Amino acid sequence: MAGDVLEVRSVTSGYGDLTVIREVSLSVAPGQITAVLGRNGAGKTTTLKTIAGLLPVNHGEVIFDGQTITKSPAHSRRGMGFGYVQENKRIFKSRTVEENLVLGLYRLGLARQEEQHRLDEVYERFPILAERRRQTAGYLSGGQQQMLAIGQALLNRPRLLMLDEPSTGLAPSIVSEVMQTVQRLRDEGLAVLLIEQAVEAALRVADSVVVLDVGRVVHTGSSSDEGLRAIIQDAYMASPPSGRS
Repeated sequence: MAGDVLEVRSVTSGYGDLTVIREVSLSVAPGQITAVLGRNGAGKTTTLKTIAGLLPVNHGEVIFDGQTITKSPAHSRRGMGFGYVQENKRIFKSRTVEENLVLGLYRLGLARQEEQHRLDEVYERFPILAERRRQTAGYLSGGQQQMLAIGQALLNRPRLLMLDEPSTGLAPSIVSEVMQTVQRLRDEGLAVLLIEQAVEAALRVADSVVVLDVGRVVHTGSSSDEGLRAIIQDAYMASPPSGRS
């Protein structure tokens, strides 16, 4: 679709000889949240890693801002405007909050004044991180660690933010807080690709939904589509496959 930040066209990928996703297509528009749902093993994380360039595209195309990036290396995609928060937050727990954020500025090639400006932007968005900037990140709550991981991803001012299971390990009240943060980013014009196991939390914020089952797209449409919950239930209740997700 014209104007989409991200288009994934009939992508097949996996791990070595193991094909995990087949002919997956999806898109994400500016100011929209696209949620990818499916049970464990459906191929959600594999889809995100393939888009991020961490896994090869065996067939199909990945298009970002109208440019084909299918074969572009993973390290180059950050400079293009990708923000990627991997599952389990992936922060440096033995470092302070500020050290984690400074590491997020690595290789952006910014002047020191601009680096400080971007740090201040993150602190303004997440005041709790400003309060705890000298604290070791491992002592933050799970929700605060997730905010730190999102803050790292925002330092390069991405046009696309990809989130892999941001609700993992969080209490329901904290999940709601994290999702509200994601909504605010969407409302500011960011394109968000949300991989999520918590169906209800995802449906509350998503504009469009892609349902995966056994590595294939079984539904694409609005989060308000009639019959969506029945499709999701069918996908989640099917017999789980062996292999990776």
